Amino acid sequence: MNIGILGGTFNPPHRAHIVTAEHVRIAAGLDRILFIPSFISPHKRRGEDANVSHRVAMTRLAIRDCPGFECCTYEADRRGVSYTHETLEHLAGIYPGAKLFIILGMDNFLGFSSWKHPEKILALAGLIVMNRPGTGTGWPDGIPNDNVTFITVPELEISSSDIRMRVSRGESIAQLVPRGVEQYIMTHNLYRRTE
Repeated sequence: MNIGILGGTFNPPHRAHIVTAEHVRIAAGLDRILFIPSFISPHKRRGEDANVSHRVAMTRLAIRDCPGFECCTYEADRRGVSYTHETLEHLAGIYPGAKLFIILGMDNFLGFSSWKHPEKILALAGLIVMNRPGTGTGWPDGIPNDNVTFITVPELEISSSDIRMRVSRGESIAQLVPRGVEQYIMTHNLYRRTE
């Protein structure tokens, strides 16, 4: 079994997450992709606008109609700073014999050498790097080229920070997130400006 691992804050999850993940799932021949909301990302230490329980709930809503996608709550349940090598060790125990692949963007790939224990990550998983159309590739130090696959994914100008800003201004996000996520944000009054 080939399993892709897509971590992030998902604050909130949006249509670009779904479209690019499905593109990767097909292109890389993955049997499933685990969406893993982080409790605290080591790369984003500032406070989150939505707590982890909201982000997990929104992630589940975002992917509920997507075959082959699952929400894994290991990092959210574990709490604390989320390190990829620890998550991979956990998943390797749950899915013995499976081939694991970390799905990441080019920006994160170029900074991969600064991740905690990159050598442990590479011993446990391959890397699938999402590249945008028309952008070049780079190579971080110490990464063997037989462990990396580049996949060009559609360019979608959607970001979680823009969605949060739109909600705070009372603007529509209907075209940017799945309907269930939009309803959840409104029901729970997330990302609203407090006077």
